[in-house]
Amino acid sequence: MGKTAFLFPGQGSQYVGMAKDIYENSDKAKLLVSEAEEAAGVNLSKIMFEGPEESLKQTDITQPAIFLHSVLLNSLLSNVKADMAAGHSLGEYSALVCAGAIEFKDAVKLVRTRGQLMLQSGIEQPGTMAAVIGLAPEILENICAEISKENIVQCANFNSPGQIVISGSVDGVHKAMEQAKAGGAKMVKELVVSGAFHSPLMKSAQDKFNETLDNVSFNDAVISVYANVTAKPVTSKNEIKKLLLEQLTSPVRWEETINNMITDGADQFIEIGPGKVLQGLVKRINPDVKFSGIDKYSDLLLNI
Repeated sequence: MGKTAFLFPGQGSQYVGMAKDIYENSDKAKLLVSEAEEAAGVNLSKIMFEGPEESLKQTDITQPAIFLHSVLLNSLLSNVKADMAAGHSLGEYSALVCAGAIEFKDAVKLVRTRGQLMLQSGIEQPGTMAAVIGLAPEILENICAEISKENIVQCANFNSPGQIVISGSVDGVHKAMEQAKAGGAKMVKELVVSGAFHSPLMKSAQDKFNETLDNVSFNDAVISVYANVTAKPVTSKNEIKKLLLEQLTSPVRWEETINNMITDGADQFIEIGPGKVLQGLVKRINPDVKFSGIDKYSDLLLNI
């Protein structure tokens, strides 16, 4: 028998109206939303359900909103169980709640604080990110390494074959974009972000987040969670905590993560949360595995 892997999306998957139908159809969801808003200290549901989009796109709101949407869906699933889990960047927190490694309220606080610190880092040390399509990883890594002698830039997300995101200072990213185009990239596009995520420019957020993590109790995970930093399975609470801290300045090794999950027996991937970004990445990484998504309450009805 093949194994089922749950995948949890990260920043960029949000949309106005997200989770509204789940909230309206479930008393359990209403309770969790209330607990999340108390823990986060912000009226998340109003922004999630009604917008405006500009507010929802703010990193300190986006992160707890996507996390909450994913956890609501996961909490209502009963007939489908995960054998393993992974989450893209922010989504790693949803995966860890799914695996029992972090309590829900603690995770809400962590995600809210993480978003605030990342937003603040972006203000203190402005940076940007860009998607590079159609260039081999080693070529792009060499470009970034050369430019990094004078400017900060590194590969931030290894998303799928031929799709890599770079992150760093504005000058560093712009120079890498130029060289990527000259090096044969099919497309290079700067992203609209509030900071240079998964780069050394998030170091101040990392330092402050360390204190927050120290105040939270972690448990050993009951299923393996494949960490962004290593792309390998982890269950140890001490290792999980360490990797969450490293994640802020380290690349997300998503393509490697999915391939490792497949090697370890996963043949069905279910994206749990807003959007279809991860389903698209899985399809590009290995079109032979089964993949689906649960985003709305109607999707949930097919699986509970």
